[in-house]
Amino acid sequence: MVAPMDKETSARRALERYEGLAEASIVPLQGGLINQTFRVDGASDRFVLQRVNAIFDPRIHDNIEAVSACLEAHGLLTPKLVRARDGERFVTQADGQVWRLMTYIDGVGHGRVERAEQAAEAGRLVARFHVAVDELKHEFVGCRVGVHDTSKHLSVLEQACAVLGDHRLHAEVRPIAEQVLEAAASLPALPNGPDRIGHGDLKLNNILFARGAPADEPRALCLIDLDTVGPIALGHELGDAFRSWCNPAGEDAPESVRFDMAIFEAAWGGYASAMRTSRGEEAGRAAVLGVEWISLELCARFAADALNESYFGFDAERYPAAGEHNLTRARGQWALFQAARASRDARAIVVGV
Repeated sequence: MVAPMDKETSARRALERYEGLAEASIVPLQGGLINQTFRVDGASDRFVLQRVNAIFDPRIHDNIEAVSACLEAHGLLTPKLVRARDGERFVTQADGQVWRLMTYIDGVGHGRVERAEQAAEAGRLVARFHVAVDELKHEFVGCRVGVHDTSKHLSVLEQACAVLGDHRLHAEVRPIAEQVLEAAASLPALPNGPDRIGHGDLKLNNILFARGAPADEPRALCLIDLDTVGPIALGHELGDAFRSWCNPAGEDAPESVRFDMAIFEAAWGGYASAMRTSRGEEAGRAAVLGVEWISLELCARFAADALNESYFGFDAERYPAAGEHNLTRARGQWALFQAARASRDARAIVVGV
């Protein structure tokens, strides 16, 4: 068995597989829940190095390269894979860890929307992305199956509550689980449209904005973290975007959660202005219920992992363990679901359905 290496040593070993970067400096970057990310400063260029979480099939790099090429062909800025010395899109170390190197785009990410103009610009960028990849001919491989299989996530939550009754957080998770299961039984189904090529994880910090842009004229540069690109129901794609953007409190402050209608209206306006009209009505119907389904689904996933403590990362400076952080996240998503459900009629008016 190969002994595990510390993060920096492992990252440097990966860099040795790329031309001219063995002596480059590396700086850990924070913010991601899944992959470990480093900024790499070479002699003349800067890159992003990531250890790809084992939940992803390495074949997704075929998808990333195809989508990046498509975006570039349509004039959109995008991070691109840098090939290793042997020509591969990623490198695999002796311990099985998969690493990739990507071009660096100088921008800034945000954990939450601070102004309506920012939401409108995010919406426009996502629509431009959707238009660019809408007719991409590519066989997507290695995609994770069942990411938005809500029934499966609800079953995992039920099972966790049933078999982990002695978990220290069970008494706090159980009432949330009961509320989630009851809500899912009465929530109208998403529109039954065809899957589209999408990003798959449109939370706000997967959008890079230009540094130093005026607050009233933000400029969205590109989408990052392309692990999840592939066919997806539009309700899941847009629902995840709007549930992320329209909750200024973020995922870790359940007591402050609200659904900001001004942000939603701006984001939808930006998206609709750049989207093909043939998809406008479909997208509108998907956006209205997608927000509720995604927030409910995430609540179920966080609540289950508050007991299982096996998937999501956590902030060790603020929480004693993953369970406590995931419990906070579950409470936040439940509060967001309630707020979104209460705003359904108003959102339907905004999108015109």
